[in-house]
Amino acid sequence: MANNILSIRPLGFPWETQDPFLFCVHHLDHYPPGNDKMGPDPKHFVGRNIGNDFVTKNGWRMYHGSEVPGFPYHPHRGFETITIGLRGFVDHTDSLGAAGRFGNGDVQWMTAGRGLQHSEMFPLINREDNNTLEIFQIWLNLPRKNKMVDPHFKMLWANEIPIVNVTDDAGNSTQLRIIAGNYNGAKAPSPAPNSWAAENENDVAVWTVKLEPNAQFTIPKASTNKVNRSLYFYSGDSLTIDNKAIDKQAVIDLNSQADISLKNGNEASFLLMLQGKPIEEPVAQHGPFVMNTRQEIQDAFMEYQRTEFGGWPWPAREFTHPRDKGRFALYADGTEETPNLQ
Repeated sequence: MANNILSIRPLGFPWETQDPFLFCVHHLDHYPPGNDKMGPDPKHFVGRNIGNDFVTKNGWRMYHGSEVPGFPYHPHRGFETITIGLRGFVDHTDSLGAAGRFGNGDVQWMTAGRGLQHSEMFPLINREDNNTLEIFQIWLNLPRKNKMVDPHFKMLWANEIPIVNVTDDAGNSTQLRIIAGNYNGAKAPSPAPNSWAAENENDVAVWTVKLEPNAQFTIPKASTNKVNRSLYFYSGDSLTIDNKAIDKQAVIDLNSQADISLKNGNEASFLLMLQGKPIEEPVAQHGPFVMNTRQEIQDAFMEYQRTEFGGWPWPAREFTHPRDKGRFALYADGTEETPNLQ
């Protein structure tokens, strides 16, 4: 094994990550046309465990949704979710009264902090054609000092996220989307303000990478010494990293203090890179709560039972926005924004 490749493991569900990340999941579902409720026709529910449908059947899953696929309201405390919408749409609502619809390149960066409930549903907006959904959800830990900050979310609209195209000597292209961090002067939008990624010295990077057939690209070494770096090869035919052939559906942990050479095979390859300085604090996790001690986990459960983190102000536990609403973000203070499409 090349010295700059620290480990290679098969991708599971969810994907394994290194500190400061907690986990990552890749959802790819080829949904059929939507009905009046923006869900699949119930005739497709035969043989599915509705309410807990995680087995891919006919190319898609309902997850915890009963009419619309997705994740009805559930609590979080002590970490952040970074949801990267590649295809399709996500409808967000939360216990603070905030809401949104995003997708097709948008990213939602949500700090759970001291606690909130939110719902993430996948509306099937298209009535006539299939509705493909492809997203990543990444859990980024919060340090002890920020575990109990006020909840917050920020939208990184698709047109705000830098896209960098790098052409090798043979004319083959690699495309980077810089969701966190920077590359050769292209800097991602600012993350949520209390994020571990908001401190530059933590060198957090979240990139999506597309290599065209036969493209060659070099990932430059990180700017700080103590940084964990993982590369997820989730789609493609073949890839060589520092002269070592890598099977697809693999996570590769890399030496962040070296330039890493990638050489693609004969088909386009798609990768995700997660990088960051480790927080190096104890992690106590139970489901949607991530704290530093078991007592703090117990406290979180007790508070949630008592307060439900503000309750649920929406009329349904798996609420969706009107079909024609478009992409938007409604924040807890009542302000609303839409992406600048100019």
